[in-house]
Amino acid sequence: MQAQEPQAPYIGLWSRLEGFDPHELSGLVADRRVVRGTLMRCTVHLVSERDWTLLRPLVRSVLERSLRASPFGRALRDLDLDALAGSAREHLSQAALTRPELGALLATDWPGVDPASLAQAAALLCPAIQVPPRGLWQRGGQARWMASEAWLARGLDPRPDLDAVIVRYLAAFGPASVMDIQAWCGLTKLAASIARLRDRLAVYMDDRGRELFDLPGAPLPDPDTPAPVRILAPFDNVLLAHADRARIVSPAHRALVSRERLMRTFLIDGAVAGTWSLTDGQLELAPFARLRAPDRGALLAEAERLAAFGGYRAVKLI
Repeated sequence: MQAQEPQAPYIGLWSRLEGFDPHELSGLVADRRVVRGTLMRCTVHLVSERDWTLLRPLVRSVLERSLRASPFGRALRDLDLDALAGSAREHLSQAALTRPELGALLATDWPGVDPASLAQAAALLCPAIQVPPRGLWQRGGQARWMASEAWLARGLDPRPDLDAVIVRYLAAFGPASVMDIQAWCGLTKLAASIARLRDRLAVYMDDRGRELFDLPGAPLPDPDTPAPVRILAPFDNVLLAHADRARIVSPAHRALVSRERLMRTFLIDGAVAGTWSLTDGQLELAPFARLRAPDRGALLAEAERLAAFGGYRAVKLI
């Protein structure tokens, strides 16, 4: 689950699962069975501890590429980045540290180098977990990080199975193109992986003549199947998991979605129809256009349900 905003996974699962208990997930985070760390698209995700050990080595090249392209990466181009990663891992194995605390410690090894740049680079080079209480249900706290090997008492998968991850992606987001898969994870040249998997996949053609892949037997609802109103979590993966986002966000609305700082949106008939926000604890809904009466009623009912779940104040349609 996308987890840049610490409470987002709870809303994301609430929108997907009947009877979801946020305290159960929070308990899994506290027990180190579910963790938050930097993964796909260089953003924080919430995953099981087993999936962390699988995914983190797979996206290592993506994180390193992002570092090289970043301003702080360019500022550190003359440093031994392997040594920096090793030093960060040593510090983060001893205690959970904030980025400024880590930067200050690293600066003692590299005097004269910007501590913030050292910490940002280390965050991408060293596999680290963002530890509780941040990320617990309705709890706050500073963002503190610890080396994943120390937090989980286990190392990363030495031979992560990329094909298995692609199959998992398709189970969640198929039908999808090779470009969609690459946009989700940041890896490139995945056509070879699809070629290996092709005999195990269902293959379709979209209206532009592009191949789409899915799992055999996965549901393909009729296009006229009604889609219920849904309120999405901040930065929900539904919005970010495909290269062609026009399938859910109209190009005319893309700027409006991005303007909402946390990309909090709601769906009507399966497409993004507006954004939502919290103002002094009040849940506010901002449709892109005037809503039909049935859609308005369904949206307000869903918003009231979210307000009850999150402990927000009265709903307001703006």
